[in-house]
Amino acid sequence: MNKFRIFIATTTFFALALVLFGINYISNAQSSLDIQSKKSIPVEVRSERLCGTDHDPVKIAEAEKDLKIRQANAKIDAELNNLDVPSAEGGVINVYFHVVSDGAAGNISDAMITAQMNVLNTAYATWGYSFNLVLTDRTSNATWFNGCYGASETAMKNALHKGTAKDLNVYTCNPSNGILGYATFPSSYASAPLKDGVVLLHSSLPGGSAVPYNEGDTATHEVGHWMGLYHTFQGGCARNETSGGDLVADTAAERSSAYGCPAGRDTCTGGKFPGQDPITNFMDYTDDSCMFQFTTGQDTRMDSLYTTYRYNK
Repeated sequence: MNKFRIFIATTTFFALALVLFGINYISNAQSSLDIQSKKSIPVEVRSERLCGTDHDPVKIAEAEKDLKIRQANAKIDAELNNLDVPSAEGGVINVYFHVVSDGAAGNISDAMITAQMNVLNTAYATWGYSFNLVLTDRTSNATWFNGCYGASETAMKNALHKGTAKDLNVYTCNPSNGILGYATFPSSYASAPLKDGVVLLHSSLPGGSAVPYNEGDTATHEVGHWMGLYHTFQGGCARNETSGGDLVADTAAERSSAYGCPAGRDTCTGGKFPGQDPITNFMDYTDDSCMFQFTTGQDTRMDSLYTTYRYNK
């Protein structure tokens, strides 16, 4: 009887050992297959345009209210003094270009700056605006370079900002979180004049490495904000010139930002939303090679806000 029990115990032990060995073998084999599978599948990561300009709906509503009040006051002042209401339909904008680097990375060339100025002038010439580079300065500061979107923005701008509301300050650096650039709106100048301007990823300038956003239109886009424009997809499928969307009547409604260059994209359909998505508009998120235009309505808005907040200021 004892021999039989010993036989049963021994048999059970070897059976369990074989089961555990089999499970381990299968697990290791599966892990090996998973690793090989991961190695054999190519992974393509495509960065997407990210604009860090603050489009908080509450702040936008406050800004639009402020615009109406200022415009109403300007009209009253003009009538009381028997003068025409001031109106800018273009003009020459002086540019202060601040190159911030960590000593090596970000120290863009003068040729890249010249190319960037050419891109801006081409984009805005139709609408009567030109950009005149009056100063380029260079600062080696690794903290500012890597913290220009966030902790170091205030210190950097307080130290480098020049000019007044009518002058454009451009900063190139290395914004965090994948941000290509950001800007301040015209209505923000009164409360924070030294923060006014446009910040750009240094490699987004023409000839930079931020493909497909390296032809200079990140600057075109951000200067559009500086002039008072919102994204074409602001508010989604809202369609109201005065209280919805991007507050521009002739840009088709767009449910969300577009990437790449998706010809024929139409995210807001039906009779209320005529036209396909404005993927070629500078205020969308498509590749630099895809965007090439503003609209007449956007020009009217730029003129209005430039007059109110920047013209002769």
